[in-house]
Amino acid sequence: MNYRHAFHAGNHADVLKHIVLLAIVDALKRKETPFFVLDTHAGRGRYLLGGVESRKTSEAEDGVFKLAGEPRLPEPAERYLRAVEANNPVGVLVAYPGSPLLVGQALREQDRLAACELQPEEAQALKELFAHDGRVAVHARDGYAAMKALLPPRIGDTRIARGLVLIDPPYEAQDAEYPRIIAALREAMGRWPGATYAVWYPIKQRRSLLPFFRKAAALPAKASFVAELQVRPDDSPLRLNGSGMLVLNPPWQLEQAIAPVLPVLQKVLGEPGAGTRLEWLHAPA
Repeated sequence: MNYRHAFHAGNHADVLKHIVLLAIVDALKRKETPFFVLDTHAGRGRYLLGGVESRKTSEAEDGVFKLAGEPRLPEPAERYLRAVEANNPVGVLVAYPGSPLLVGQALREQDRLAACELQPEEAQALKELFAHDGRVAVHARDGYAAMKALLPPRIGDTRIARGLVLIDPPYEAQDAEYPRIIAALREAMGRWPGATYAVWYPIKQRRSLLPFFRKAAALPAKASFVAELQVRPDDSPLRLNGSGMLVLNPPWQLEQAIAPVLPVLQKVLGEPGAGTRLEWLHAPA
């Protein structure tokens, strides 16, 4: 596996993914009972925006930097920017927090996070990042295997009923990844049916996604929807034209929180031909 997220940290896909992620976490925090988050492909947790990798692509310039320059945004986008800014000096963005760090800094004392990363260097950096946080366990292992081993989650002898599984693989072999995701979701939902499941996916050519959507709609979820941001038309297989989040068993009114953000992201981050989509695959009863 050669993928390094440092080349892409803070880009338009991260913006969408992390706005939705934090909206889910905030929804889980509405109840006092503990929740558990499993991040299956966690990365290193923090990325230097002035690092060698990020300077080669400058993708954050068209992502988080553009959004941070807007004077007024919907609350979920403002919430996201506050979380990013919490990892930086006042008024300066020099580092970008990955999904495990965003979740970790949002946890309460009773909540738990398990972050999985297979690449040794990235896993070591993640362990160092959370070395003094007893709420977070870092696993240097395959995230799909961890879904079998760690679900349903427990704190001591107590089973945790609520939580989130975030699946955000690198998609190095894109067509092969989707069957793995569907199989992992089906097995995990049998083990932990009450959890929310969120899957990030790239958009290059939409027709390649249609079988994935059909199979996702047939999973045993109470409801599921997709939220997408395309920053350019989806007619190039060679570029990341956009991305989406598939959310299964979404928290109550999550789609209503996300809906006003999408057109703003299209306006701020999009090129001509950009678009958004918020659509139920399986509407709640």
